[in-house]
Amino acid sequence: MLKDQMLLLAVGLSVALLLLLCLTVYYLWRRKKKGRSQYEELLSTVPSVPACSAQVLPVSQGSCATPCEIPFTLPPRFTAQNHGDLKNEEEEMKMEARRDILAHRGSLTVRRWYPVGTVLAGLYSVPPLNEVVAPPPGMATRLCFSVEYRHSCEQLMVSLLRLGNLPPRCHGNIMLVELRLLPDDRRPRQAKARGTGPDPEFCDCLVFQVSGVCVPQSTLSVCVLSVEQDGKRHAVGRVLFPLEGELGQAGRVLWRDLETEDDTQCSELGDVQISLMYSPCLQRLSVVVLRARGLQLLTDAGVCVQVSLQIHTQVVKIKRSFVAKCENDPYFDHRMTFKLRSQHLDEACLRFELQQPNDVRSEPPALLGVLVLGPFMYARGPQLQHWMDMVNTPQEPVELWHGLGRAT
Repeated sequence: MLKDQMLLLAVGLSVALLLLLCLTVYYLWRRKKKGRSQYEELLSTVPSVPACSAQVLPVSQGSCATPCEIPFTLPPRFTAQNHGDLKNEEEEMKMEARRDILAHRGSLTVRRWYPVGTVLAGLYSVPPLNEVVAPPPGMATRLCFSVEYRHSCEQLMVSLLRLGNLPPRCHGNIMLVELRLLPDDRRPRQAKARGTGPDPEFCDCLVFQVSGVCVPQSTLSVCVLSVEQDGKRHAVGRVLFPLEGELGQAGRVLWRDLETEDDTQCSELGDVQISLMYSPCLQRLSVVVLRARGLQLLTDAGVCVQVSLQIHTQVVKIKRSFVAKCENDPYFDHRMTFKLRSQHLDEACLRFELQQPNDVRSEPPALLGVLVLGPFMYARGPQLQHWMDMVNTPQEPVELWHGLGRAT
């Protein structure tokens, strides 16, 4: 009998402990659920942007043409408060949202949205990299293009976009652009404009196959030509774009002013204008010394030009012009011809020396400056480009100004 009573007591205690455990778990679950509901209700009381304020647009999506005013406010400073006051605070914030926020400018409330003024969204808008914006009228003639180098296929991609502010004499002509990759690219890439007027467009992409090692030492040469109805070409200007340090951002639109004869400043020793033309059928090189400017004269004996044709280290022929008057900007217009075979175009060069003869014949003439025109073996920059233009456009004279250098 005693054993049965002990068994019933043990069963009763076990059931009581089990019920107590279930009640404890249920109480903890209810308490956790109640705390979560209080947290969500607290978050729901965070005030939103007042309805009277304009929608804030992201800077990248906003329009930079018409900047709009956006009310700028500071959020409230939240303080610890009881749960019973949350509903009253929520109703108060809703009433505040219905009012005009600008009417409270200058208040020092910290529990409400504090208005501090307006923001002009247009001031913070940045145009995209590939946006083409035409230069304002009255500026120099400009070329719009972009340059990108692809290392995977070792290709230099040059995208011609448009020309801006062409002179009036070119508005009705066909515009051509010739591109070369100096110093050793002899084959020019050519693009033709798709329209006329002051701002013709191109929208052409030209490809140069060049190694990544040679890119930093290369220079992109762009020559803009105006073609009249009779087929005559006139150079409008040139752009020399060194590739070193200019390929950091792919797709960046570049604007560069065209260098013309009028815009080019005189060098330290002066400049000389030369015209070159080669005739393959006659095997003849024609040289015209047109004029000089900004010369640093030493005496009053006048100025002459000595032109020598050189193949490798051998001087083949030497010719001299007449002695012009003693002026800083003498005019020559003197023509010379040299016999030169086509196979020697990559081995020959022309050396120009501006001299002032001395009164005493036994003394050598005073040397004012030196200029060398030729292929990559002898010249760089504009001097090399002038020679390459002559080779690639036979039977057509090519005129260009060059700065004089010192004799070495």
